[in-house]
Amino acid sequence: MMTDNAAVGWIGLGKMGVPMAGHLLKAGFALTVYNRSSGPEVGLRDAGAAVAESPAALAPNVGTIISMTSDDTALADVTDGPNGAFGAAAPGTLFIDMSTVSPDISAKVGARANELGLGYLRAPVSGGVALAVAGTITVLASGVRGDFNKALPLFDAMAKKSFYVGEAEEARYIKLALNMMVGMTSAMMSEALVFAERGGAARDTILDVMGESAIASPLVGYKLEPMRKRDFSPTFSAKQMAKDYDLLLAAGRSTNTPLPLAAFVRQMWSSMIASGYGEEDFLAYVKIMESLSGTPPEE
Repeated sequence: MMTDNAAVGWIGLGKMGVPMAGHLLKAGFALTVYNRSSGPEVGLRDAGAAVAESPAALAPNVGTIISMTSDDTALADVTDGPNGAFGAAAPGTLFIDMSTVSPDISAKVGARANELGLGYLRAPVSGGVALAVAGTITVLASGVRGDFNKALPLFDAMAKKSFYVGEAEEARYIKLALNMMVGMTSAMMSEALVFAERGGAARDTILDVMGESAIASPLVGYKLEPMRKRDFSPTFSAKQMAKDYDLLLAAGRSTNTPLPLAAFVRQMWSSMIASGYGEEDFLAYVKIMESLSGTPPEE
């Protein structure tokens, strides 16, 4: 089932945005896309999407706009910047942001949307590129419940599950909490692996046991083979994780929530970046643990 107005605009065609937008095309939505740099839109254009020259050019022709941008600055620019979508969107247009950004900028964007008579949903996603390609990400949405109901056909086209979690910035906090746990899982796996190896256990054996033990989880299972093969191709880089940890630590300060473990792990992302691993997958955390323990890496 599609919405009455099946014309959708998509802003931001990164590693996640391209496959997610592609699912909307496959579901029959009339799609117009925009990306700040040229290139990523080619496949979608060839599949039938229209291409806009700016968010402002995209906005008047659609009933729903979805953004998937890199950070707070990008979200502010594509919404209320000089060529932003907000100035050109008709009242009643629903704007859905699926980026990982701070609760602070999200609240500002929401207030501006309200001033202009636009709907606004915060809808960050859980799941990496592989899940985006498969259409099995999870959507965390907050805002007006009616806007969530309106957006469900869109979410159903690109996600396995959608949660309505509140009326304001709740989705932002839950998303950052999940990313906090993802980063800490990498730290836990890396430290435990190096510890057990230093005790004489074989890496393959350790990983086999991890995958079948009480600490097994979808994330641990997903990372076993890359860890086994030492494949640190970035599904989500250490630099990206550092950005998200900065967001969650700032949000923690704003709510007077102590986050001691997160603060420590954030320093380790800095160590990875300083050591030249910033563009590698966050799983390359294990390289820092090997260095600290004097364990020669098995390249």
